[in-house]
Formats: sequence, C-alpha cells, structure tokens
Amino acid sequence: MSTPFFTPDPETAAASRIADFAHYVGVDDTDYAALHRWSVTHLEGFWGAVWDYFHIDADTPYEQVLTEERMPGARWFPGATLNYALHALRKVRDDEAAIVALDETGSGYEVTGGRLRDLVASVAATLRDLGVGKGDRVVGYLPNTPHAVVAFLAAASLGAVWSVCGQDYAPKAAADRFAQLEPTVLIAADGYLFNGTTHDRRDAVLELAGALPTLKATLLVDHVGLPWPTRAYPTLVVPWEDASTRTEQLSCVPVPFDHPLWIVFSSGTTGLPKGIVHGHGGVLLEHLKTLGLHSDLGPEDRLLWYTTTHWMMWNLVVSTLLTGATTCTYDGSPAPFARPDVLWQLAARHRVTVFGTSPQYLLGMAKFGIDPSVHDLSSIRVVGCTGSALPASAYPWVRDQVGERVLLASISGGTDIVSGFAGSAPNTPVWAGELSAPHLGVALAAYDAEGLPVTGRVGELVVTRPMPSMPLYFWNDPDGTRYRDAYFSSYPGIWRHGDWITLTDHGSVIVHGRSDSTLNRNGVRLGSADIHDVVERLPEVAEALVIGAEEPDGGYWMPLFVVPAPGVTLDDALRDRIRDAVRTGASPRHVPDEVIEVPGIPHTRTGKKLEVPVKRLLQGAPVEQVVNPATVDAPELIDHYARLGAERRAGRTSA
Repeated sequence: MSTPFFTPDPETAAASRIADFAHYVGVDDTDYAALHRWSVTHLEGFWGAVWDYFHIDADTPYEQVLTEERMPGARWFPGATLNYALHALRKVRDDEAAIVALDETGSGYEVTGGRLRDLVASVAATLRDLGVGKGDRVVGYLPNTPHAVVAFLAAASLGAVWSVCGQDYAPKAAADRFAQLEPTVLIAADGYLFNGTTHDRRDAVLELAGALPTLKATLLVDHVGLPWPTRAYPTLVVPWEDASTRTEQLSCVPVPFDHPLWIVFSSGTTGLPKGIVHGHGGVLLEHLKTLGLHSDLGPEDRLLWYTTTHWMMWNLVVSTLLTGATTCTYDGSPAPFARPDVLWQLAARHRVTVFGTSPQYLLGMAKFGIDPSVHDLSSIRVVGCTGSALPASAYPWVRDQVGERVLLASISGGTDIVSGFAGSAPNTPVWAGELSAPHLGVALAAYDAEGLPVTGRVGELVVTRPMPSMPLYFWNDPDGTRYRDAYFSSYPGIWRHGDWITLTDHGSVIVHGRSDSTLNRNGVRLGSADIHDVVERLPEVAEALVIGAEEPDGGYWMPLFVVPAPGVTLDDALRDRIRDAVRTGASPRHVPDEVIEVPGIPHTRTGKKLEVPVKRLLQGAPVEQVVNPATVDAPELIDHYARLGAERRAGRTSA
C-alpha cells in the first residue's frame, strides 16, 4: 500500500460531524471504510439515519425509507411531504451573514439571514401573483449573485420548478434549454463581470424572452448598473426592485418527497440538451450528507466555491445554507488579469473555511507563479477540487501555499446526481492524485466490458444500488426511454456514469477522465453540438468537430477540427472569425485551444460524428481498440487523427 500524502489529525477527525454520525449509528467512528460498507449494505438504515440526524422537517411522515429497490424505479420516502426551501432557510440567522456577495473587483456585501428570508418571501409573493404555482417552471438567465439564490428559493417555496444558466450562454443556447420547459417566468440580469469587462446582456435578455412563447412575465435584475431600455418586451416586465421589496410572510408549500425541485441540463453532446429532473427530498438528503458530513459544514463555516450558475456546483453551493453555514457567491473570472489571486484575497478577507475550485485553476496558479501564501489563509481547512481529475503534482503546491494541515479534497460526481460519487472526509487519508474513497451511500464499482467488478485496473464507473438524488426522470421523456438509455443500457439495472476509474487496493479512487465526449473545461460542461452548430453556420466552414481531451499532466486540450468549404483556405483571419463565433454564439469559456484544418470528419455509417473514438485516438489509444474501420464512412480518416495525436504527444502540432 502506498503512503498517504495527508493523514488527518486524530483530534480533528474525532470532532467532526461524520465521526459523530458514525457514533450515532453505532459504527466505529475512526474507520471510514466500515461506515461506508454499512451505508451501502444497509441503504434504508443509512438514509433513515441521515433523515433523523439532520432533523428533517416533514409535514407528513414517510411510510418507509425505500420501496422497489431497483434502477431505474426506486422510490424513496413515499408518503413524506416537505419543502427544500424551508430547510434552506430554517438555519440562517437573522443578524448573521447567510450570503456574502463577491466579485472580481474585490468588493462585496452581505445578505443576513433575516434579509434573505424577506427577499425570498417578497419574490415568492410576486411570482404567485404572476400565476406561478406548484409544478410551473421559473427560469433564470443570471450570473452567480444573491439574486439567483433568492429567485431559486422563491420558486422552490411555491413548489415551482427552477432552472438557470449563466449569461455567457448565447440566447440561442439558453433557449435550447429553457424552451423545452415551457416556463412561466424568466428572471434575467442586465449583465455580468468577467476579466475586467462588464458584459451587457440586455439585448440578449430581450432575444431570449422572445424565444420563450409561454412566458407570462420577465423580472429584470439590475446587477451591473445598466439602465433597461424602454422597448416592447413580449411579456409583462417587472423590475426586480418591485418584486423584492414587498413586505410578505414566507410560507413554503409542502410537496411530495419526489416533487421536482430543479432541472439541470446535460451538455447536449448530441441534439438538444437533456433536462435532468431532481426532487426536493433527494437533493435535500444528498446535500446534507455531502456538505454536512463529507465537508463538515456547520454554522461556523463559510464556503467559497468558484462556479457559474449552469454548473451543478452552483446547486451544491446554494445548499450550503442547509447546514447553517454561510455561502459566498462570486461574479467574475477566477483569475482576472488585473488581480489573478483575487479569490485567495477574498478567502482571507472573509475568513473562508472551505475553498473550492478546479484542477485547471490550481495548475494555472502554480504554472504562472501566483503566491496565495501572501494572504492570511489560516481559516481555510479544506480545499475542494472538482471538474476533472487533479494530478498528483498539484498536491505539494496546495500544501506549501495554503497550509500543511489543509485537507485537499478532490471530488468526482456529476450533474446527473448533483453531487459526488467519491471524494474525501475529515477522517480519510489522502493519496496524491487519488480520491480518498467512495462517498457514503454510494455503492461504487469499476466494471470491465463484461460487466464484472475489477480492482487495481481501469473500468467503467458504475453504481450498483440506488441513490436518492438520482434523477426522477428526463424532461419530455414520457416513457423513460432516454433516461434508461443514458445510464442503464450498458449494464441493465446498474448505473453507468461515463467515467474511467480505478479502485485501488487501499480503498481510494483514481479518475482517468470521461468516457463520453462531453466538453468539460474548468468544470464547466458544454456539449459539442453547441459549438458545432455555431461554427458550421459560417459559410467558410463545411464541417467541424470539437474534442475535449484530458492529458496525463492534468491539462485539458480542446482542439477544433475544421473542414473548409470548397475554395476556402483556413488562414489566421478565418481562425479568428471561428473563435469569435464560438465566443459569442456558444460560450467564451469554450473557445478552442487550436483550430486545425483536416481533410474530413469521420462518421458512423448512419452519419454520427465519431467524437469519442477521435478523442481516444488523440489521447494515444491504439486504433484497433477504438474503432472498427468497417463501421466508418471514410476509414482513411482514422489514421489521420491517430497521427495527429502521435504528433502532439511528440511535441509537434502539424496537421
């Protein structure tokens, strides 16, 4: 067994909530592995204990913890009625900060618990007056500010269903998601900050509202101080100032445990993004477990995790409120040119205890010589990291720059469960480049191609028993076909997530990257279809293929392969136009690293682009393990992409 990079302090581990929980259920509080085994072999006992330990406030009690233990189709806590928003607001303190609003300029303000309740009550009453009720959809086109938190909690308190995306999404990309939901109300901001620039999104809001014919109203948020023009909106317009300044009493509508809470979207690798529906109760229990036990969050804590509103980490960050801890919102670049260490500066100033980021951020800090230790980071006890695998080389940097007793918690999860499959806890050791252990309640395994569990070698990440935060269903998937195909087509009755992992003999988890073609840059996921759609609209481009490839050193290479239209040359001017199109039409976070001319894009015989095989070829997988040339419309292209991958690994970039 290899030597851990970090071993938790025994006194700190003993004082943690996860140790207290282990004592509560009668398991050795020093043995995480024993607690995990109990949690997955006694699912009803474990989740029932989570319910009791965190004092879930149900209007009607549950009949039993779990019925029909099968996937898909498991039913959790039937009979129970509750409301997520009530739990998010019950522990906030009237005169203490519930939210600290921060931005890349270094400025900030606090929203106390009492003020947060008042804001939620006022916006909920406004939504109710606009006709929003149980099951209606409310959508947000918002940056990561308190407005988004308030809007979500207001919708949830009514039993309405929430969905949100950041304003760096083009209106069409946002409409591709929201139009599916037939929303009743849109809540949108005038703009957002990024890298020293105020991005005006007023015209984008008008365009988005026009693409959502079911809207009854649009709430306009003044965030960056741009005046809303007087023009004809396709809906009733309500200023946020009017919506949020009413004197109202908050009342949360009890809903069934599996009533929809929010809809998060898949990345849209093929076709429109899929709407993934999660329920009030499943999210409530999963997030209390993840944040309350694994992150050890409580009323004395402050969490700052860099995220955008369309990444599932935003949903988890909002749930910080469930534990009584203070959550920080942040609008801007994680490392703006003018002050690249601003997040560390803010963490020091606001005495953050849990700091969350991505591997690319930590690697970038080290690469460019940023020195966070110039700030007083003594309050930080956990650095969380997710979005992709964190390479072992980053661990010493965090120890040296942030603190030798800081727990570096690398986490792997997904939008699909809005939580983690594996990570760390206050009582787990840490091995550099590895995730300490599967999370409690997660029956994690690695399967080979025959569906057999393997240890010590690479396999598909699977979950063999149900979790409460698995999706209720996909939106507009009445018979569940797309849902079953997404997770259960490879191993019937077993959840296949789409990651390559190794389970080690000392109980840790090594994540090797996605086994599908989702683009996952800095933890922000986007479907390749979003980029293909934008680029292929250019008359100079015949076809395009974008790939996001994880590299052995922890880097992430995202090339865009382009087949020019007949008679067109891919010169620097066209490359710039392509990058601009991606930046404005899809997402500035997903501008490709390189734009490379290729003779063609390989497809299946039915016309589907071979995204995953090309990605694996670029990463060095042998052709014979990647694709059968007989299934490809132009088999000669396979060798071309294999050669490109070999040239890159050899340090060459010739196309």
